[in-house]
Amino acid sequence: MTERKDKMQKVIIDTDPGIDDSLALLVALKSPELDVIAITVVEGNVPTKIGVQNTLKVLEEVGRTDVPVFEGAHEPLQHEYISAQDTHGLDGLGQSNIAVPMIEASTISAHSAYNQLLTNHNDVWVLALGPLTNIALAMQENPKVWQNMSRLIIMGGSYLSNGNTSPVAEHNFWVDPNAADYVLKNSPIVAEIVPLDVT
Repeated sequence: MTERKDKMQKVIIDTDPGIDDSLALLVALKSPELDVIAITVVEGNVPTKIGVQNTLKVLEEVGRTDVPVFEGAHEPLQHEYISAQDTHGLDGLGQSNIAVPMIEASTISAHSAYNQLLTNHNDVWVLALGPLTNIALAMQENPKVWQNMSRLIIMGGSYLSNGNTSPVAEHNFWVDPNAADYVLKNSPIVAEIVPLDVT
């Protein structure tokens, strides 16, 4: 198992689960190519505390309770937070009534976790599935450690299609446009954006 893990790509997933992100977590956690070393949760489809619970539910479902979960930002950098619970249900999982998880998240904040993880690991991918608030805050706090990130993949924005939250805005960038702006301008590597046209 250790030899196989050495060949897997280390990835940190920042997420706001939601039905869509919960499915993405299931796929990533079962992938033979990815070693998910941590999951950070941000405000987005659902409030952060609900997102944390959904992440823990997914980890229990796939038997990956070894993956640490870190609670992140509860609101955007500069304006009011509005959830998408009208789409994803109050629990973020379409009122699935999945049992409360037995495991708990770490007491370390998401932005502190990024500092530790990126200090201790080289060649780490960061996969951002939600608003970029956590990543912006962590970059602001300690920009140097982000040099250890080898790839930044962002699900956000729109290229040729209309928005899905307003006529011109994709949801993740709409929730925290200031964070998106900061990350895209300050990331030490060029971000790879997977826009609404694809998702």
